[in-house]
Amino acid sequence: MPGIFAQIIAGQIPSYKIAENETCFAFLDVFPLAPGHTLVVPKIEVDNIHELDTETHAALFAFSKQIARAIGKAIPCKKVGMAVVGLEVPHAHIHLVPLNQVADLDFSKPKVKASDESLMHVQKLIQAELL
Repeated sequence: MPGIFAQIIAGQIPSYKIAENETCFAFLDVFPLAPGHTLVVPKIEVDNIHELDTETHAALFAFSKQIARAIGKAIPCKKVGMAVVGLEVPHAHIHLVPLNQVADLDFSKPKVKASDESLMHVQKLIQAELL
């Protein structure tokens, strides 16, 4: 059975999609560390990011750069941080998180689900910067 990210990519589970191309898919984390926290995943289901073929690995990081720039324009922050953790979901992914302080990238914080309204608002802000 496909994992949760593969189901999101296939449209079987709803998401707050930011963008996609032939190789990658970006969507908002519904348990964000900060508003604008986005996950960028390859469309192929590989557990470890370092097991991706070279072409897909490069495409994932290039796509992440494009998404991070849009997040930085859309969400007031000092920088957009990047983290590759991958312990909770066995599908390679990059976290892009708007940062104002180092503590904004603390994955040990309690998870709080964002409201649908706030996620839709942030989704539109980021997508507008991709146009």
